[in-house]
Amino acid sequence: MTIECALSAPADRAGAILTIDLGAVVENWRRLSARLSPAPCAAVVKADGYGLGAAAVGRALFGAGCTRFFVAQLDEALALRAALPDPQILCLGGLPARTDSTFVHHRITPVLNHLGEVDAWAAVCRERNTALPAAIHIDTGMNRLGLSPAEVDELSADPTRLTGIGLDLWMSHLACADEAESPVSGEQLARMTAAVARLPKAPVSFANSSGIFLGSAYHFDLGRPGVALYGVNPTPGKPNPMVPTIRLDARVLQVRSVDLGMTVGYGAAHRMPRAGRIATLGVGYADGYFRSLGARGHVFVDGVPAPVVGRISMDLITVDVSGLADGAVVPGKLVELIGPNRPVDTVAEEAGTIGYEILTSLGRRYHRDYTGGDAGKKAV
Repeated sequence: MTIECALSAPADRAGAILTIDLGAVVENWRRLSARLSPAPCAAVVKADGYGLGAAAVGRALFGAGCTRFFVAQLDEALALRAALPDPQILCLGGLPARTDSTFVHHRITPVLNHLGEVDAWAAVCRERNTALPAAIHIDTGMNRLGLSPAEVDELSADPTRLTGIGLDLWMSHLACADEAESPVSGEQLARMTAAVARLPKAPVSFANSSGIFLGSAYHFDLGRPGVALYGVNPTPGKPNPMVPTIRLDARVLQVRSVDLGMTVGYGAAHRMPRAGRIATLGVGYADGYFRSLGARGHVFVDGVPAPVVGRISMDLITVDVSGLADGAVVPGKLVELIGPNRPVDTVAEEAGTIGYEILTSLGRRYHRDYTGGDAGKKAV
């Protein structure tokens, strides 16, 4: 005799549920596009779309009209190309040795970061007798990637080194765009303006998420926001002009009564100041819920805050729910870790980090539920 049984749903098996609103990502892109206009707005989807899923995010944004996407590494570009056959994909990490055929075959545009890469790509173009597109990064003060001032001098003195390249874009990156009063952004703007004035004419991209809010002088010919697309505030200290894109809810696994003086978690780090109740949730630092949130973080239960107590474990956190009514917290209930009551930036502040790190650390064990942006759902 065969016994049939229904398999449990993935959402029921997961310790936590991450809800990703692709419609909100699209709305943020539209808001940024409106601020940039008439310059177009690209999208940075590196680090797997800042943790939200590059394929899903990319498809939703392409469906909304975004035609240029930036990633950091070639493998990211190849994965995105598999999801998005048509738009331009630019790879910020340069032109690693022995990868030129991969760039060409998959129509990935390299961002060239030093003259050695410029010369190598020019040779590829001449060998193939095709003006293959490339962007060139100019370092205006970050001292990470990009042509140094000496290399800009060298290239401006001999622009024939660009012969054969389909020069698509000059670009640079702002160091302090999220500090509106910092003089560094203005200094970088002056260096960028002076550099491109000496070089062959091509479109210019300068503004990142926060740079878009520094004013039209920074917009040039293309904006390339990243973190603002995903709801992190690009204007710290001011109201967030973006809409939230994620909600993270953890499942209550157990609720127990504890007496005065009893300890909770590893290291007996929390001692109960009074008798109460502790709820254990099915999420931990292995899921990207930072260990630094132990004794600092908060969750919300039906709109009511409850403090995280004790150390964050690999798979579990403990929350003091003594202040909630009896029966308000039971096994199986979902509790808000990130959401309307706990925005990403608030969680980041409690963790002693930034919203970027919270997003890019989102765990792979969460059940991911994509909403909105029908084009993006197909990638999941």
